[in-house]
Amino acid sequence: MADTQIEWTDATWNPVAGCSIVTAGCTNCYAMQMARRLEAMGVAKYNGLTRKSGKRAIWNGVVREDRSALEIPFGWRKAKKIFVNSMSDLFHEAVSEAFIVDVWRVMRDTPHHNYQILTKRPERMAEIVSRLIPDVLPNVWLGTSVENADVGHRIGHLRAVPAAIRFISFEPLIGQVGAVDLTDVHWAIVGGESGLDARPIREDWIDEIYAQCDAYGTAFFFKQWGTWGKDNKKRSKKANGREYRGRTWNEMPATLEI
Repeated sequence: MADTQIEWTDATWNPVAGCSIVTAGCTNCYAMQMARRLEAMGVAKYNGLTRKSGKRAIWNGVVREDRSALEIPFGWRKAKKIFVNSMSDLFHEAVSEAFIVDVWRVMRDTPHHNYQILTKRPERMAEIVSRLIPDVLPNVWLGTSVENADVGHRIGHLRAVPAAIRFISFEPLIGQVGAVDLTDVHWAIVGGESGLDARPIREDWIDEIYAQCDAYGTAFFFKQWGTWGKDNKKRSKKANGREYRGRTWNEMPATLEI
């Protein structure tokens, strides 16, 4: 686990490493390139998780459970928002149910932290949590990624998950989402893609999500424009900034405000 510059969290915790590409939102995933760099640095946990595709590294489907990482959150005495598995997906089909339950026990036993779990496999999350997790933990936030309208069905699966806080990451936002039902969704993160091959974001796509968050009372967090600015010009992520509608949006679920 390490402190992070990700705007909506404080730290990352990776009890799982490795993943698979499932939809268009995965194409330029930062974690693939990071896994390759960590392997080159000699971090054994990330050995053999990617393969070359042209000049890029992409996931090869190997997923590794790291039982030693389960002890890490106990060493953080100061309360943190913790992004769980920034380098994987806890609900990847290769992650065992027993290990997922063990991760839940850690989160239960460290109630001073708030854990943010984000998956592109919310149907597996709904099935496992409903069947194997007896209690809804107030410090566990469960979310799914929705990059465009093609994967809007994930929201219905998310709503089926017993959770104190449900959230959606509309990042990288690479297409229009359309009308979505945000009933019982407490938080939305919106952001454009960054990096060399980043795909553009459009302001009207953001407007559509913002309006629906406003209508449903869903907290709205605008993370970044990314590589493509409001004016559809490429710049650094930092240069394009985080302002939307003339301000910075750092809303959090009602139980936790920045």
